[in-house]
Amino acid sequence: MGVQILGLCSPTPAAWVHVPETRNKSLPTAALATTASLSSPPPTIQVVGGKTPSWNGNVNYNSSVPVDGFVGDADWVDLDTDLYYWTKDLRPVQWYPGHIAKTEKELKEQLKLMDVVIEVRDARIPLSTTHPQMDLWLGNRKRILVLNREDMISKADRNAWANYFSRQGIKAVFSNGKLGMGTMKLSRLAKSLAAGVNVKRRAKGLLPRPVRAGIVGYPNVGKSSLINRLLKRRMCEAAPRPGVTRELKWVRFGKELEFLDSPGIIPMRISDQSAAIKLAICDDIGERSYDVVDVAAILVRMLTMIPSVGVKALHNRYKIDADEHIFIQKLAVHLFNGDTHQAAFRILSDFRKGKFGWVALERPPR
Repeated sequence: MGVQILGLCSPTPAAWVHVPETRNKSLPTAALATTASLSSPPPTIQVVGGKTPSWNGNVNYNSSVPVDGFVGDADWVDLDTDLYYWTKDLRPVQWYPGHIAKTEKELKEQLKLMDVVIEVRDARIPLSTTHPQMDLWLGNRKRILVLNREDMISKADRNAWANYFSRQGIKAVFSNGKLGMGTMKLSRLAKSLAAGVNVKRRAKGLLPRPVRAGIVGYPNVGKSSLINRLLKRRMCEAAPRPGVTRELKWVRFGKELEFLDSPGIIPMRISDQSAAIKLAICDDIGERSYDVVDVAAILVRMLTMIPSVGVKALHNRYKIDADEHIFIQKLAVHLFNGDTHQAAFRILSDFRKGKFGWVALERPPR
């Protein structure tokens, strides 16, 4: 069943978004397998921090009071299932700029020189910002997993992810690359993990050298901002959009540590379109790769299903009474003379700025 965004005297063409109604079906086996493969970090990952989650896993959708902004396990399974069906008939989201292929080849060569690798993910979507080939590239090399943008998710979200990694014998570094939280802990961990490098060099009669740490991850997850905060000066170009960093660059942190800033690496083809939509919502993929109205329409549907946001938060923000099926079109008429593209971009921008509160779009797999 498709959902039409009604054309109400709009100067732009009428916008259609195929968003099927909620289905009481299990997520297809292939989709579950994809999620599982993206969410199983190898035992070589090292992460610091983490607490026991405070949520109880049971949320009453009929209640007006959310439980610390979190959704229960069963509700997230339903949301993930719905998202899979909502994306089936949309134009596929694919983005692979020419510089990424060149960078990927160079990065694989530089990996041989690294003592430790720092993999940065977006804390709002840790699974969707996991490169499917990363484990293969790094092998048994020591790794640190960083969930950046901790300030953009709730305490309950952070606790749930910390608990997820803890159950696998992993602890997590949560960081805020803009404000610098977690950076000192990260530098200490990188040095400690690679301490054996100079022990071996001294045994061979060689002089000690700085520990080499490569920072890798998807576009716009905050790699360059994290390095700038570590260095306490702007050494790497950083901006709130994907594709700013286009070349590999080594930078020195004191006498003991060197960082390799790398451009965002993303698969040539994204097979999991649910993940691709979340990348688009969080601005972790180039804007030219997706239809803004399609993505915003799905975001509205997702927000209405999350108790800490819901229809009430959308009404409070835009002063519009409309269900999610025609929300974008009504907002376009209300604020943008019928321009659905501007209305859709406003919704995405407001989510990215936390105007609906800080909430993750992914939940740890059960």
